[in-house]
Amino acid sequence: MISLTIDGRKIKVEKGTSVLEAARAAGIHIPTLCHHESLPPYGACRFCIVEVTQRGRTKLATSCTLPAAETMEVATRTEKVMKIRRILAEMMLARCPHSEPVIKLATEMGVEKSRFSTPRAAQSCLVGEHGECILCGMCVRLCDNVMKVGALAFEGRGGYRTITTPFHEPSDVCRLCGACESICPTGSIRQAKISDRQPQAIPFEFEQGLTSRKPIYLQFPQAVPRVPVIDPDNCMHFKTEGCKICEDNCEAGAIDHAGKDEIREFNVGAIVLATGFDVFDSREIPRYGYGRLPNVVSALEFERLCHASGPTGGKIFTSQGKVPESVGIIHCVGSRDKNHQEYCSRVCCMYSLKFAHLVKEKTGAEVTNFYIDMRSFGKGYEEFYKRVLSEDVNFVRGKVAEVTNVARSPEEEGKLVVVAEDTLLGLVRRIPMDMVILSVGLKPGADTEELNQVFSLARSADGFFAEKHPKLAPVDTASDGIFLAGACQGPKDIPDSVAQGAAASAGALSLIDKGSIVLEPIRAQIEADLCGGCQICVANCPFTAIEYNPEKGISEVHEELCKGCGTCVAGCPTGAAQQENFEDRQIFSEVEGLLS
Repeated sequence: MISLTIDGRKIKVEKGTSVLEAARAAGIHIPTLCHHESLPPYGACRFCIVEVTQRGRTKLATSCTLPAAETMEVATRTEKVMKIRRILAEMMLARCPHSEPVIKLATEMGVEKSRFSTPRAAQSCLVGEHGECILCGMCVRLCDNVMKVGALAFEGRGGYRTITTPFHEPSDVCRLCGACESICPTGSIRQAKISDRQPQAIPFEFEQGLTSRKPIYLQFPQAVPRVPVIDPDNCMHFKTEGCKICEDNCEAGAIDHAGKDEIREFNVGAIVLATGFDVFDSREIPRYGYGRLPNVVSALEFERLCHASGPTGGKIFTSQGKVPESVGIIHCVGSRDKNHQEYCSRVCCMYSLKFAHLVKEKTGAEVTNFYIDMRSFGKGYEEFYKRVLSEDVNFVRGKVAEVTNVARSPEEEGKLVVVAEDTLLGLVRRIPMDMVILSVGLKPGADTEELNQVFSLARSADGFFAEKHPKLAPVDTASDGIFLAGACQGPKDIPDSVAQGAAASAGALSLIDKGSIVLEPIRAQIEADLCGGCQICVANCPFTAIEYNPEKGISEVHEELCKGCGTCVAGCPTGAAQQENFEDRQIFSEVEGLLS
């Protein structure tokens, strides 16, 4: 630690700390316009000048570039220092008469107007706004030294000095990162003057693309562990090998851009598969207009729209920023449809009723539900359905043919029109809407096929993982030690998912607590004398219980993995594979006994 005195106060700081940083840590204000934590101190604006006494000698120095030293005495507001700062304020005010940070700083120094004329560089600045750039060079240094891009540079000398792009043309190398705009102390840099391209926003996946995010972000509010992640596809460091501003400013030292993805292997005694589901992509039904017509939104998009932590703070707006006066909710989008998914997704009816209730509560709009059949199957669900009915929500029973913006009457002008069959009235209706919500169904996750190959699990006709028995073993699989939880086994709501998750964890714990494994009484065995080493059984075994022994030239069965399915027995060309306690001769004997 180093001890120094600033304005008569004894201060202790770490070695290497600048006087400016030491003063800020002690709550002593020293004005500056060119200091930033991401850049080495430069002393360009000179406002941070102080009077320093050391070893009997007194001098003036910029505090941002002056390292703190033992027994150093610093005075930040002597008469000489304040006189120099006022002269600097007059010069800056002459150059930047319209810059609010400069005007504010000059006012602090007691300077209302400047005695100097505006230099030519300020009158012809090619990047910043006229009368705002103070030539501190922070944007140039950040772009060149930190970002490793080099889209900006100084040009000229003296009164003609300015900041510009190469050849005074829009820069092709600019990465549109906006770092120059963010670091400029006077706000004079304009991205549009550096590049004629427009920066592309990064859609925030959790918010369903309704808002944007930064390359370093928190994936969602309830993330576990709750730490930010870096998107390597959009991070400036991975594009230019520069930047690292986040790493330099992280006090915990928790960011390491050199880190690589790792694949780790663990030996475990039980596995719970809870890989979830995917939602149906409404673009597969183009007649509903999703992705083509404004204000046609999916269920997840509307969920984020009406959520208190969403991009609008829970307020429901159309794409034009207006509160909708009429909202249509289309049930069974992608479910109970022979062209897509024939099964019922279970949750769609109830979350559609929830949306209807929220729209009524938040906007008072006219809400119409287009449904095939109302399936309120859970505890308290029928009561909630009746409650929504009492809130003057409209229900039209029948399939929706299309959602269009083609108007056929004055009341349909500028609105979405839902064309639907009304089976109760026996006619086709056209109902104008300000917003249409598509209640999409659930489908197996994109990685289901890959996981199926890894764990050798069965899948039901709808593509979800199949349980061992729908009633007696609803969370078990045919493979011992592997359990299912949640919607990877089939569409289900939150209470059912929670219950199944508890059952799966209990099954895993019970397996661990046993301390021993009960084998199947009927297992495959291979007679070494008959085995020809063709390895057909190895390829056919769904439980990977058979392994080829190259030293013996035969296949061998791992009894603890075998489930006695008989696939190897049926495919063995030499008859070497048999099922213990279920051999051919035993079966023939049983048949003979029955016939006798």
